[in-house]
Amino acid sequence: QAATAVGGTPLVELENIEALVRATAPAGKGARIFVKDEAQNPSGSFKDRRASLSVHEAKRRGFAGVAAATSGNYGAAVASQAAKAGLRCIVVQEAFDSAGIAQPEIAEKTRACEAYGAEVVRLSVGPELFYVFLRVLEETGYFNASLYTPYSILGIETLGYEIAREIEERTGGFPDAVLTTHAGGGNVTGTARGLLAAGATHTKMIAVSVDLSGLHMASDRDFNRKSFTTGHTGFSMPFTTWPDRADVPRNAARALRYMDRFVTVTQGEVFYATEVLAVLEGMERGPAGNTSLAAAFALARELDEDRVVVVQETEYTGAGKHPIAQLGLAKHMGIEVMRGDPSDNLPGRRIVIPEHPAQIATREIDLDGVRQSYLRNAMESLPTGTRPGPEDIAFLAAETRMSADRVKEVLDGLARKTG
Repeated sequence: QAATAVGGTPLVELENIEALVRATAPAGKGARIFVKDEAQNPSGSFKDRRASLSVHEAKRRGFAGVAAATSGNYGAAVASQAAKAGLRCIVVQEAFDSAGIAQPEIAEKTRACEAYGAEVVRLSVGPELFYVFLRVLEETGYFNASLYTPYSILGIETLGYEIAREIEERTGGFPDAVLTTHAGGGNVTGTARGLLAAGATHTKMIAVSVDLSGLHMASDRDFNRKSFTTGHTGFSMPFTTWPDRADVPRNAARALRYMDRFVTVTQGEVFYATEVLAVLEGMERGPAGNTSLAAAFALARELDEDRVVVVQETEYTGAGKHPIAQLGLAKHMGIEVMRGDPSDNLPGRRIVIPEHPAQIATREIDLDGVRQSYLRNAMESLPTGTRPGPEDIAFLAAETRMSADRVKEVLDGLARKTG
């Protein structure tokens, strides 16, 4: 990664935001808040870490090019790394709905990919994305630079390792918690493994997603009713409860193994945090990368002032990624945008931007329920009439962070319900 200027990004203490949080917290509360400024990577996000090893492996093995299916920052990251390596690149995107209306954030990613010399295949929303992507791989023979290969996940481990070591140097100990934006699971998995490799075994891994409950991500109707292309529950819930739904046979991202808490925030809270980061800290960054920052406002209020939380990423911003562009599309789609209490937010219908930082809150996802959903999906994947053996039980226990006995108990209960 160092050879392509990936990683080694600044770790910034958000002292002005800390003061704001403490002004709204009980006496003695308000943890220190650091952010890893991943926008300083070559293409502007932590996704450069994910792309770097895949592109390196493609070149090492003699592939002429790389291909990826993504509408997010990963496409720009793959294109950037491919340009550095002298490889060709194709990015397949879901870019617009059936009316031809494109999300401004995705249009910005298209521009970025093409700026790095990549060919971009733009599709309307729907299940044909992976079919087209598989055809691209078959027809070109390019390397599959999927988000979900071991190369991609391993590339993020350096981020967790850097956070642990840099916080230890700055504070004398490892962070109490790391807040990680959660979508397909790679961010949580890689960061957690990096923390563990550095010895930060007691650091809490908190996964954070934007609450878009009720919106279906493969729905033409819902596609432009969300202001975020990733980092939301439309990805995080299905990928947490069943990771093997990706463009590879086995997803290397296994988020449920590593998360200690799973919380959500609203779109309006993320837009608010984005504005505060710019106005108070002089850091203008893209909203999607500030998902965990929004959660940090609330979570830091729970902890003593000497505790340390780390927001694991930022991302670059641009015309299409700016809140004004995203909120403009929301209004065009008939979504109400207002200031008020974020609890009045309705995904796809109303975006409520807080009027005061004390209004920012997180909503807890029941991890036990998520684990049971995972086990239910695992049972449904078994051939009819078969039961999991000892190795399967051990695997499921590791996947869910349950004891083997508890896994058996849940599976027996599911069998009785379906029997």
